[in-house]
Amino acid sequence: MPSACRHPKVRIVSRHDETEFVECLECGEVFDSEEFRDMEIEDSAETENSDDES
Repeated sequence: MPSACRHPKVRIVSRHDETEFVECLECGEVFDSEEFRDMEIEDSAETENSDDES
């Protein structure tokens, strides 16, 4: 199973009202920037958990 893209490089593609939409330059997925922040938080929590287990 291929690993999920961690979206290391993104660019803003649209702004509508209070929402920014970003596109991953690696896989092309488009999502709102709040989702991207949530993904970063989840990734950092996973990293901290794996560091604690070591």
